[in-house]
Amino acid sequence: MRLLIIGSLNGQIGIASQIAMSRGAKVSQVGDIDGALTTLRAGRGADMVMIDIGLDVKGLVERLDNERFSLPVVACGIGHDAAAAAAAIRAGAKEYLPLPPDPDLIAAVLEAVADDSRPLIHADPAMEHVIKLADQVASSMASILITGETGTGKEVLARYLHSKSNRADEVFISVNCAAIPENLLESELFGHEKGAFTGAVARRVGKFEEANGGTLLLDEISEMDIRLQAKLLRAIQEREIDRVGGSKPVKVDIRVLATSNRDLAQEVKKGTFREDLLFRLNVVNLRIPPLRERPADVEVLSRHFARKYADLNAVEKRPISAAAMRELQQHAWTGNVRELENTMHRAVLLANGPEIGPEAIMLPDGSRASASPAVANAVAGESAQAGGDAASMVGRTVAEVERDLIIDTLSHCLGNRTHAANILGISIRTLRNKLKLYTEEGLPVPMPGDGMRSAY
Repeated sequence: MRLLIIGSLNGQIGIASQIAMSRGAKVSQVGDIDGALTTLRAGRGADMVMIDIGLDVKGLVERLDNERFSLPVVACGIGHDAAAAAAAIRAGAKEYLPLPPDPDLIAAVLEAVADDSRPLIHADPAMEHVIKLADQVASSMASILITGETGTGKEVLARYLHSKSNRADEVFISVNCAAIPENLLESELFGHEKGAFTGAVARRVGKFEEANGGTLLLDEISEMDIRLQAKLLRAIQEREIDRVGGSKPVKVDIRVLATSNRDLAQEVKKGTFREDLLFRLNVVNLRIPPLRERPADVEVLSRHFARKYADLNAVEKRPISAAAMRELQQHAWTGNVRELENTMHRAVLLANGPEIGPEAIMLPDGSRASASPAVANAVAGESAQAGGDAASMVGRTVAEVERDLIIDTLSHCLGNRTHAANILGISIRTLRNKLKLYTEEGLPVPMPGDGMRSAY
């Protein structure tokens, strides 16, 4: 992990640096916020920032956001000053660290805030096959495409590949192609020169250059605009990039990994993904099975998350009862490992008695997670009813039917955009664009936490 320290930390820099380095961090230090921005723009990146509470914490957070540096910020100050800690958190810091630094506390903060060491826990034969193939190709230079449903652990597998590669001691850089606006993604990937466009206040190195010598993960690459895919293809083929507004190419030495929750072959047929780029990325394909196809993984992951969140919340560790485990293994887990993790976090908080019982295995809307035959029959009944209602769609436009489906699904998910996108089988970006359109048309759109039903 790369730690960037800003300021003097009241004379505690040396001690803090030594502790962080003893825990495996690579540490650099600058005197002020301008120096930190210069360092980040130059590609000497960081995974976490530690700033002296005497500096402008809020200003740092705002400037990082403005320049799209997604970094957790930890504020540091002398002693356990509750007022200073509260002010730092309000300003946007993730944590407040009292000085002089305590080794165990720094270690805990590094792990909790950076969280880039998530273990790849598995026990199911279906997942074991994927891991064996990953081990076989990890040390190669081949580009690898990791596919699977949302929440299956594609980025975790990408980090595993990096850790097993010849580049394990170098940086691992991840870019979420779905989370960055299309008009900014080119600059994010390839960098830009000062004045290349409005807002380009200084030269900035892109993720390709920042990952030089290491591994670059292009997360959810199917969401990248097809016009940018041509430039990406050249960068992967030639191992050189052109900064936006630049006058000469820049050589890079990287290993490229990519993930997608979509069938890219189908995207090629639809004209939204370049076939030549797919061939270049898909030298090896690692498909992660959905959690419902990995029953043994449900058990070991449930126990892992139960221990993790008991520690995190400082509550008693409880075993999972046999009845609760049956419910966990029967559930469909449409959100996969991410949904299971959230469910176990809730279960740890809701459990009473010596065990985590089935009454604690709740979904976000408060319903039980069991996938009993009765539930299956109810789902089947709903499907039959939907078929019976098909005639009511006659005379309506496709856009109207799509709108009602999106709004009803979002309402069912209590306004949770990510959950609704998973159910609908569309990207979160597509869903947000649709909702923005509906809002502009004056239609009511459920907000997070809302349980309204469509009135259409």
